[in-house]
Amino acid sequence: LPVRSGGIMAALFFGFSAAMLGISGFESSANFVEEQRPGVFPKTLRNMWRVVSFFNPAIALLALSIIPLAGIDDHKESLLSFMGETAGGKWLAYLISIDAVLVLSGAVLTSYVGVTGLAERIALDRILPNFFLVKNRRGVNYRIVIGFFILCLSILLVTGGNLVNLAGVYTFSFLLVMALFGMGNLMLKIKRNRLPRPERATILSVIVAVSFILAAFFGNLLLNAHAFYVFLQYLVPAMLFIIVMLKRAQIIKWTLYSMRHLDKSYKRLVLDNIRLHRALIKINAQELVFFTRGDNVAVLNRVMIYVEENEATKKIKIVHIANSDSDNTNLKSDILVLDRAYPEIDIDFVEIEGEFGPELIEQLSQEWQIPKNFMFIGSPGDKFPYHVSELGGVRLIM
Repeated sequence: LPVRSGGIMAALFFGFSAAMLGISGFESSANFVEEQRPGVFPKTLRNMWRVVSFFNPAIALLALSIIPLAGIDDHKESLLSFMGETAGGKWLAYLISIDAVLVLSGAVLTSYVGVTGLAERIALDRILPNFFLVKNRRGVNYRIVIGFFILCLSILLVTGGNLVNLAGVYTFSFLLVMALFGMGNLMLKIKRNRLPRPERATILSVIVAVSFILAAFFGNLLLNAHAFYVFLQYLVPAMLFIIVMLKRAQIIKWTLYSMRHLDKSYKRLVLDNIRLHRALIKINAQELVFFTRGDNVAVLNRVMIYVEENEATKKIKIVHIANSDSDNTNLKSDILVLDRAYPEIDIDFVEIEGEFGPELIEQLSQEWQIPKNFMFIGSPGDKFPYHVSELGGVRLIM
């Protein structure tokens, strides 16, 4: 097998980097894992690996056997259809092309479904503006759909429809998502070690996997630097926008503080315009809920530190699900201490008799008009009777 430059090791490295695109699709597994029965997801991954392990090498060997190397490079944008035409004639090329259109159409529809659900959840968590939560009569977040269409169209225009650059942008996005999966797994091992999980990966295996993904990312960067620059043109503004949304309360406070030091003529304009004040009040008006098991003041203090550093709110309910044997005297005293320690946050202690579970969470969410994604719990232990996904979006903060 001839090597153009760099030797056989360079050829293997760049071949490995390019081949990583052949396993794209694994990143979408996170979208349906919660919809499957326990024990089904590992089988799904196993079957996906079996299919990829057979078809990818088989297609590569067929390409090398049927087409000269020069022909592969000349037809890299439509290699499968060219292979079909070479091996079986025009009819096979048309059949492969039709199949490719159908598969890609399904992928596009799936992407719209996935993006709509993802963007809606992000908007509910106040990372995207509420503008995207508007639905039409059929219950579709049409603004998210239109926004995603405009985004895809812009990428097509920026790359000029060049398939190599389009594939490169997709490759960088895919590899970054897979790397973040691995890093998230490591963070869970560090921050949520007590969290029950049906499957566990060793730290070494996760580190090795992330290392290979990062190596492939670097290899694709060397292969197609232009596509990487296009990728950055979308990644950097998106990250800046998310940072602004997460820190918008602080930004408004800084803006108001700066305006107080302007000249009187400007100050009068600011005082007449109370939009910033209203926006700040609206942002901080969202109430949060934390379900406590009767934790001590140290644990509750960590909760308050998290809320103060990461959530834009001025109100929080600390809820304890009590029974006949509960004694919350110390808990009430601890909350009074926290109320004095965090004067900017209004802490409301609520004691409810019952059993903690999805039904109670749904009931309280409806009664208090607080979305479940603004309710928090600590990391449950192995004896917790529910899976976190069964709680309807309740978040873990410890």
